[in-house]
Amino acid sequence: MSITPTVTLNNGITMPQLGFGVFQVPDEETTAAVATALDAGYRSIDTAAIYGNERGVGRALADSGIARDELFVTTKLWNADQGYDAALAAFDASLEKLGLDHVDLYLIHWPTPARDLYLDSWRALEKLLADGRTRAIGVSNFQPAHLERLLGSASVVPAVNQVELHPGLQQRELRDFHARHGIATEAWSPLAQGAVLKDDAVTTIAARHGKSPAQVVLRWHLQTGNVVIPKSVTEARIRENLDVFDFELVPQELDALAAADRGLRTGPDPDTLN
Repeated sequence: MSITPTVTLNNGITMPQLGFGVFQVPDEETTAAVATALDAGYRSIDTAAIYGNERGVGRALADSGIARDELFVTTKLWNADQGYDAALAAFDASLEKLGLDHVDLYLIHWPTPARDLYLDSWRALEKLLADGRTRAIGVSNFQPAHLERLLGSASVVPAVNQVELHPGLQQRELRDFHARHGIATEAWSPLAQGAVLKDDAVTTIAARHGKSPAQVVLRWHLQTGNVVIPKSVTEARIRENLDVFDFELVPQELDALAAADRGLRTGPDPDTLN
């Protein structure tokens, strides 16, 4: 049984606050990695069409024996498939690869503002939600300006915005926007690809608690209120990343980590990726 706390999304469904991501995991390695994660206690799995490993995720889910209603599965619409009809077709393809009759969360992967298709794509996601083919819909890598424009025409407020977020890039303005509009903040690259693990504040806090730097950063995410999806293919690390519920950061430690923000972006800029 999973011990992971949940967050309640703006449509009332619950989502595990700590999940397992499979970005850059080859399809042939994905099944084993997801199987290990499920065995460790993860119940939320985050994939995307562009990752090329939805089939691997689906195999692990099918082989797990875990009831479907205990799992929370997220996948994403890729940039080349944006637009109303294209998005609906892309969702069908993802569902077939996953071997599921629905997903729990479907996201627009990037706003790709120069292509100007995310409003049409969102209408498609609203249809998928209305048809019961996904339990929640959201976006990924949307900045406040993209969200403002989307909210101006949307019938459904995104449940989630999944963005690069870690102590080195804390996205305070964006998180404040989410809080005002009831959008859950989900962090990808939650460890900044390891770049924040040598930060003095992180290593000092880790030594104090007898935890790894990665565990400290994941605990920071949880206490900050973020949904977080660390990725690993190493069994020991997969299990270690889930072992973050037996300690708590005190206010002074949270303040020290807040001071680590330096605008460190490890991925693309959402305003220019098209």
